[in-house]
Amino acid sequence: QYSPDSIAGADGEIDPTEITFPGCSCRSSSCTDPGCPCLRRGQNYSSLCLRLAEQQQQHFSRPVFECNSLCRCGEGCQNRLVQRGLQLRLQVFRTHRKGWGVRALEPVPKGRFVCEYAGEVLGFAEAQRRIQAQTAQEPNYIIAVREHLHDGRVMETFVDPTHVGNVGRFLNHSCEPNLLMVPVRVDSMVPKLALFAAVDISAGEELTYDYSGRFHNSPGASREHKPLEEENSLRKPCYCGSRTCASFLPWDSSLFSTP
Repeated sequence: QYSPDSIAGADGEIDPTEITFPGCSCRSSSCTDPGCPCLRRGQNYSSLCLRLAEQQQQHFSRPVFECNSLCRCGEGCQNRLVQRGLQLRLQVFRTHRKGWGVRALEPVPKGRFVCEYAGEVLGFAEAQRRIQAQTAQEPNYIIAVREHLHDGRVMETFVDPTHVGNVGRFLNHSCEPNLLMVPVRVDSMVPKLALFAAVDISAGEELTYDYSGRFHNSPGASREHKPLEEENSLRKPCYCGSRTCASFLPWDSSLFSTP
């Protein structure tokens, strides 16, 4: 089932559509920093693009909060980008060895929002149950995103587009990707998993991101580890073809381990 936005999973533990953030009282058609409380919470955009250079210069990335449905600013506010959904022309196509893939049908400048990775938002228990119920031959679409906060806490988000999702489910992994995933918050602390262009992308180029989360992140932010020899039977080979290819798709042992 196609859905442009994430929905609550079958476990009903998390509702990504719930509105818990207060809106700003900005009367202008487009909010400006530092007058807008939404922009003061974190990073903002510039000319419809994420300021990637600022993210890379800091030890910690600033979070991204968009104006929400309770804000008084107009729909044309520059701080409403990911919530507008897909704006680019993309094409799902059959690749040579990687199954389905996605390519851009127009040039995409660095920092431009491409699409959301949408699906069912699950709690850890249900995500783990679904992962362990899969056979080695089945594709795994469940993504685990962990945000490391400055005080040492870790926020986890699990999204499964296996049965309900959007074009993001067809994006392939690459060890040298051209997309970057950034959690963007609009109405609540449940983030939208937004994919932005990490470099300038040409028309016809396949769109990829790093499933492990290593790309553009601090070393050690990923829970991926060097798997045991017996675990390699569960891993899927990587066919990205990059110079630094790791041979296997990223591996997160936490969803496979038993209590």
